[in-house]
Amino acid sequence: MKLLKVAAGVLNQIPLAWDHNRQNIIDAIEEAQKQNVSLLCLTELCISGYGCEDAFFAQNTIDQSIASLLEIVEHTSDIVVAVGLPLRHNNRTYDTACLIANKRILGFAVKQYVANNGVHYESRWFQPWNPYVRDEIKIGDFSYPFGDVVFDLSGVRIGFEICEDAWVANRPGRILYERGVDVILNPTASHFAFLKSQVRERFVVDASRAFGVSYVYANMLGNEAGRIIYDGDAMVASNGELLVSGNRLSYEDFLIVPAVVDVDATRLNQTQNRGNIALAYPNLRVSERFEWPDIAPVVQRAELEAWERGGYLKEEEFARAVALGLFDYLRKSRSQGYVLSLSGGADSSAIAALVFLMIRMAVENLGIDGVKKKLGYIKAIQDCKTPEEILGKLLTVMYQGTENSSDDTFNSAKELADDIGATFMNININGLVDTYRGLIEEQLGRQLSWETDDLALQNIQARVRAPSIWMLANLNNALLLTTSNRSEAAVGYATMDGDTAGSISPITGIDKHFLRGWLRWLETVGLNVKNESTPADRTGATIDSTVSDQLIKVKGLHAVNNLQPTAELRPLDKKQTDEDDLMPYDVLNSIEEAAIRDKQPPIDVLKLVEVRYDGHDGRPQYDREKLLVWVERFFKLWSRNQWKRERYAPSFHLDDHNLDPRSWCRFPILSGGFEKELAEMRDWAAGQTPSSRKSTPGRSKIGF
Repeated sequence: MKLLKVAAGVLNQIPLAWDHNRQNIIDAIEEAQKQNVSLLCLTELCISGYGCEDAFFAQNTIDQSIASLLEIVEHTSDIVVAVGLPLRHNNRTYDTACLIANKRILGFAVKQYVANNGVHYESRWFQPWNPYVRDEIKIGDFSYPFGDVVFDLSGVRIGFEICEDAWVANRPGRILYERGVDVILNPTASHFAFLKSQVRERFVVDASRAFGVSYVYANMLGNEAGRIIYDGDAMVASNGELLVSGNRLSYEDFLIVPAVVDVDATRLNQTQNRGNIALAYPNLRVSERFEWPDIAPVVQRAELEAWERGGYLKEEEFARAVALGLFDYLRKSRSQGYVLSLSGGADSSAIAALVFLMIRMAVENLGIDGVKKKLGYIKAIQDCKTPEEILGKLLTVMYQGTENSSDDTFNSAKELADDIGATFMNININGLVDTYRGLIEEQLGRQLSWETDDLALQNIQARVRAPSIWMLANLNNALLLTTSNRSEAAVGYATMDGDTAGSISPITGIDKHFLRGWLRWLETVGLNVKNESTPADRTGATIDSTVSDQLIKVKGLHAVNNLQPTAELRPLDKKQTDEDDLMPYDVLNSIEEAAIRDKQPPIDVLKLVEVRYDGHDGRPQYDREKLLVWVERFFKLWSRNQWKRERYAPSFHLDDHNLDPRSWCRFPILSGGFEKELAEMRDWAAGQTPSSRKSTPGRSKIGF
């Protein structure tokens, strides 16, 4: 029985923050050494940061990465460490993992498959490496193996799959199996998305079984560069069994997740299951001596935290991912807090609640003193004794009413602000709106009316709210949070330079239908914060917006959860609602998924929603005529409003898709607007053959 103590080390890094990243890596290595870890896998590109974007083209990025690497090497006594960095070879840039053993660089494994889908554009910067190819790279006065390399350390063979390598059909693990590798290390920067951790667990466990290896997986942690959140997923599996799984979405700078693996057991698996394999491959092995310490066997069982075992995983992940994203955005931007125009509606209330959860979860994770240390540059919170005091210093909200605002939304905003402890301000902007209206009426020589000038009269109210809240953000040296959700972004149901004004847009990555359900969940169920609880423990009592033995609820959401979503920009007697202006949010979300995520043309979208909303499975029933209107409305508004999506504040990627043109969904600002496709849909709905309609010159089918 040959036992090794291995560990996945997750890191919360910052692109191009050389001193911070280097020290974080060194601290993680030293913690692993204290825990008697012999083999440590750190995250992908952790020296430079993963999200450097076009800075990867800069030679300085490569030079600084190498300089940091050489300093890190000096801190690797009696341990083997894998650390990620970009390197340039023959005028091409590569995503590499350096293996260091006892203060010696052994070589560099190079990523073979670069991610180029979804939010990833790695092929813009990185060249993929071909399997079975090994070269050398010179660093300083020494040359090191570079490419497709297996490392043999006193008989223990170590290979790599770097992030995307493990997601492809022809993954390198198959070749590593042919070479008799004992341990596969996977340093990764796998972005957060709902339920994605379950997919990762499957391919880690399945790889350990199929390849007969121990598999160490280390994902990046936190909001690294602004838009993309990483959950710090860390796993060790061996022979098809998950040995350990780390805590995800942590507020720590780094986490070490160790496990003891049995090399002889995985070799036995390979021996018993080895079929006909090709042995005619180049000798790409790098051999080096390393004294693996003798260690005793231990009993291991992977355990998930209570919130991951419960029945509300998507709600929990949304709350924790956005809260961590906001916390890292705050501290990495060195801002003094957040400012929010709190309307009392669902969107702004959700954001206020998320900032509240940001502090609550940080305190749960780090303690009061740990939070104050992490935000040590914010002097205003250093004397705070409770989470409520910290929140009051970090979140200021302002209700900006007009004659079209109701008592219901004011009371909703005030109730929530008081409940969570935010600093609440209230101003009336009616006079400002009247001033602008009067100035324009004077120039036009006529009175504006709701019958003829509806849109302009709505938008001026939203735009007049921007200067005061921006002024407050400037005075507080704070970040202004903007409140648009993904459903509104899809159809442009927002006032540019009004409710879209802000520094960061936390909920633009999520649809309104989910958001409304999440708010009800947060009021009535709440976050599970104690590891000893189980799904059956969800009936425990709580007090308003505080941490009980098990749950965090926000009772101050009761009022907003009983309101019908409305912009409150038309006179109150018009009884304006969002869904009357657009369509039911559930339908909008279904159309968006089919049209944008799945790239279906209008006629197929209509067919899909007809099936979805046929009255079965508890869903409402809508007739074809109504669905036809909604599908056409969606495609027209989508095409017309790309310019708005180009100007939204940075948003977080949360679902398996988003509408951010900088990360997931690119679309032309000017387009044909699906005119031909919509005409075909109308013909089909009317019982005509779509192909019988003649095409308009210059209006060929528009794709994505």
